[in-house]
Amino acid sequence: MKYMDFPYLSPISVQDPATLFAGKIHALLCRSYVKGRDWYDFIWYTARRAAVNYPYLEEALHQSGPFKNTKVHIDRTYLHDALYQKIKSIDWQEAREDVRRFIPVNEQFSINLWNAEVFIQQLDKF
Repeated sequence: MKYMDFPYLSPISVQDPATLFAGKIHALLCRSYVKGRDWYDFIWYTARRAAVNYPYLEEALHQSGPFKNTKVHIDRTYLHDALYQKIKSIDWQEAREDVRRFIPVNEQFSINLWNAEVFIQQLDKF
């Protein structure tokens, strides 16, 4: 537990990047709809070659979504395959349109490039 001292003293929970990335992966694998911001964040984490907190991710997956109440063990190989399948199933036009409103106009050209191939390339970075 850490404490924030402004504007008044209060406790805060702090997670490291590996745990935050695991939470994002949980959202990617478990959401029943496409949220472009999740995929934008995926690029952010993979571009920085962020580690994944596998125990945290495994616990989260066992608690909700399609992996709920399973005993599946999440390791690098399993996760790569699960994300690969998810990437292949995404409607990338929908993902682009969902995130567009958050991207400055002069940077929107980059989301026009979003497709399965781009995200599979990112997947291979971790």
